[in-house]
Formats: sequence, structure tokens, C-alpha cells
Amino acid sequence: MKNQKRNTILFFYLVAGLLFLFFTNISLGSITIPFKEIYQSLSGGYASKSTWEYIIINYRLPKAITVVLVGIGLSISGLLMQTLFRNPLAGPYVLGLSSGASLGVAFVILGAALLPPFLQEIALSSYGIVLASTIGSSLVLLAVLFVSVRLRDTMSILIVGLMFGSFSTAIVGTLSYFSTAEQLQKFTFWSLGNLGNLSWTSILILSVCVLTGMLLSLASIKPLNALLLGENYARSLGLNYKKARLIILFATSILAGSITAFAGPIAFIGLAVPHIAKLVFQTSNHTILFWGTLLFGAIIMLICDTISQVPGGEITLPINAVTSIFGAPIVIWLLLRKQKMVG
Repeated sequence: MKNQKRNTILFFYLVAGLLFLFFTNISLGSITIPFKEIYQSLSGGYASKSTWEYIIINYRLPKAITVVLVGIGLSISGLLMQTLFRNPLAGPYVLGLSSGASLGVAFVILGAALLPPFLQEIALSSYGIVLASTIGSSLVLLAVLFVSVRLRDTMSILIVGLMFGSFSTAIVGTLSYFSTAEQLQKFTFWSLGNLGNLSWTSILILSVCVLTGMLLSLASIKPLNALLLGENYARSLGLNYKKARLIILFATSILAGSITAFAGPIAFIGLAVPHIAKLVFQTSNHTILFWGTLLFGAIIMLICDTISQVPGGEITLPINAVTSIFGAPIVIWLLLRKQKMVG
């Protein structure tokens, strides 16, 4: 009862913090917009300045929504992978989906010179890059699912995912060697992650993908709790292990694949946020961890994106750099604090 009350209070603070940070993210940037103006614009009215209204609706609101979706999707997929593989270092990209997406984008950006001139423009557009990333991650997904049906050992799937990743990285490296400086620069910018410039249509597609992945994850909560004590224990409870594993892999693939396609590979979030949720809530129950991870993922992603905008400045830092620089020390500190408490 005491833990239930504590968790309820924690969830209340997390939801309040999420709402505050969502408005803060929209407010801060090269131009600071007051909260009152944001509320007025989002509640059906208009901001007092037309430029503020334009910035909120066309730039900052779509970006803030994208940030929340990315934080939620990567964090949940990281939780799924860490439980399935019983490995604290497993993350959403452990299946090689990020490498597959990178390979698809590399073929388009680094190999565009091989295409006819009229196709180059289409391929190098934002939709062309998203399509290439989707195809790359989807092919790896199909390969992993094909292998997972035939392999009984879960760790073998992890190794297969890593091998797909190594194979894709090798081809990307070969393409990079024969590319121009301009092509390499464009590919590097994509690999650093980009949460802005998504149209409302792209956000709608991403929302559907993240929602689908979340629903599949919710349906997997009981199997995930059973898997905490190992595959044999889960089978002894009557769990259809192969079916549960397939659903978990598919959910992770939808979440990580769609996010990589639209925002690029985002580091740290999927690996670290589940650990933060476990340390804060002090439980291994996925009914609580699912919602805790979801909220922490959105909050930490909003904080990182707000920092990357350099409030009051004209520059924007790469989101991947911010998530790694500010995120890794937090996890190390939390783990050291946990060790101290145990000692």
C-alpha cells in the first residue's frame, strides 16, 4: 500500500514535469515565447504576435511532439530488449535496425551520383531519405523475424542482430571511402539525428507507428514479467514463448525502425532510460515500469532537445551529442548511488 501511494505520487510529478517541459521546449529557442502566448495559441486563440503564432504552429509544436514520440518509442523498445535478452546493455538498436536504416540512407546519399539526374533530386529529398531508411530497417527486421522463427535460443537472435549491424557498417564504410566530402557531410548530419523539419503528415505516420508499438508492448507486459526469471520459468507458467518473443521483437522493430527513419539514430535514450525508471520506482514489475519508462523517456528527451536548441542563441547542437554528453554521466551517477545504498 505504501509503495502504491509512493508510485502514484511519482507518476503525478512525472506527468506535471512532462507538461511543464513540453511548454518550456516550445517556449525556448533563438526567440523566447512566453507561456501565456503558447497557451493562447494552442487553446484555439492566437498569439499576440503573428510571428510567434507562425513559429509555434509551424516549427516548435511539431518538433516538441516529435521529441515526445521519439523519447517514448526508444525508451519502451529499450525496456523490451533488456528484459527479453536479460542484458542491461541491450538497447533498441541491438537487432541491427539502426545499421540497416543507415545502410539504406548511405545508398541514397553516398550512391546518389550513380542515379540518373532526375532521380537524384527525388532520392536526396527528405521523403527519399525517410523511404530509404524505412526500406533498410524493414529488410533487417524481416531477416531478424525470419531467423527468430527458426532459432530457439534468444541469445542467438542477439548475435544475428549484431552480425547484421556489422555487415551494414562494413558496406557503409566502403561507400564512405568512395564518396565526396559533400556526400559524407550530408550523411554525417543525418547520423547525428534531427528532430525538426517533420511535416504534420510525417508526424501522423510516426504517431501511428509509435502507438502500434506501444499497444503491442502493453499486450506483452505479462510475458515480460514471466521472462524476468528466465525462459524455462516462463514456459512452466504456460507462456507460448515463441509467440511472445515474436511480438516483442516486432514491437521493438516498429518503434526503433520508424523513429530511425524519421529522426535518425538517436543514442543513449533507449539504453539508459529503462535503468533510470527501475532505479526510481525500485521495481521490476513491467506494469509500473512501462508507464515509468514512457514518462521518463519523454521528459529526458525534452530536456536534451531544449539544451540542444541553446536558448537565446542562433545555433542548434546535434541531438545525439547532447543525449550522450548529458545522459551517460547521469546513468553512471545513478548506478554508483544505487551501489552505495546497497553497500
